[in-house]
Amino acid sequence: MFFQLVLASISLSIVHAQSGSGKTTRYWDCCKPSCGWSGKADVLQPVQSCDAGGGKLTDPNAASGCDGGSAFTCVDNQPWAVDDSLAYGFAAVHITGSTESAWCCECYELTFTNGPAAGKRMVVQATNTGGDLGENHFDLLIPGGGVGLFNGCPAQFGSWNGQYGGVGSRSECDGLPDGVRDGCYWRFDWFGNSDNPTMEFKKTTCPAELVQKSGCPVQTLYGQCGGYSWG
Repeated sequence: MFFQLVLASISLSIVHAQSGSGKTTRYWDCCKPSCGWSGKADVLQPVQSCDAGGGKLTDPNAASGCDGGSAFTCVDNQPWAVDDSLAYGFAAVHITGSTESAWCCECYELTFTNGPAAGKRMVVQATNTGGDLGENHFDLLIPGGGVGLFNGCPAQFGSWNGQYGGVGSRSECDGLPDGVRDGCYWRFDWFGNSDNPTMEFKKTTCPAELVQKSGCPVQTLYGQCGGYSWG
C-alpha cells in the first residue's frame, strides 16, 4: 500500500509539471541558452548556439557571449506564425514541481487566455531557464523583447534595445539587426502586441520545425522525438 501511495504521488507530480496555468513575459538577451550546455538533460544533443556571425557552433561547452565567450542565441530561434491561430517559437521556462533537467528541450503548447492573443496557441521548445522567473512562467524568446538580467547583444550585433520591455512599437523593430526583425514584427502582427498574457500550458510532442532549428531532440522510451535529421 505504501509503495502504491508513493507511485501515485510521483504520478500526480509528473502530471502537475506537464500542464497547468501560468504567465508569459518576453526577452531576447542574445546569451547562450542554458540548455545549450552538456549534461543539462537527457537529450541527444544540447541546444545549438551560434557565433556572432550566425554560424552554428559544434562545441557545446563554448563560453557564452554574455561572459566574454563566442556562443550566442541563434537568430533562427525567433518566433513565427504557422497560421492565424498557431505559432512556433522558443522560451525560457520555470515550471512548478519540475527541474531544468526535465524541461530542457521539451515542448509545450500554450493557449493564451487574455489580451489580443487570447484563444491563440503557441508551441514552444524550452531552451533556457530563467533565474528570475516565477512559477509556471514562460519567458518567450522574441527579438526586441528586452534583454532582462543579461545582455550579450552588443557583443553579437554591436548595439541593441533597452533592458526590460524592449521596443515599444512595430516601427522600432526596423532599428534591430536585419536577421531578427521578422521575429520582432511577429510580436506586433500575429501576437497583437500582447503584453505578458496569461496562458494554459500542456506538454506536447516537439514539431520537427522547432527541433531542426534548436538541434535538440529529447530522448524518449522509443528513441528520439521531434523528427530531427542528423544529415
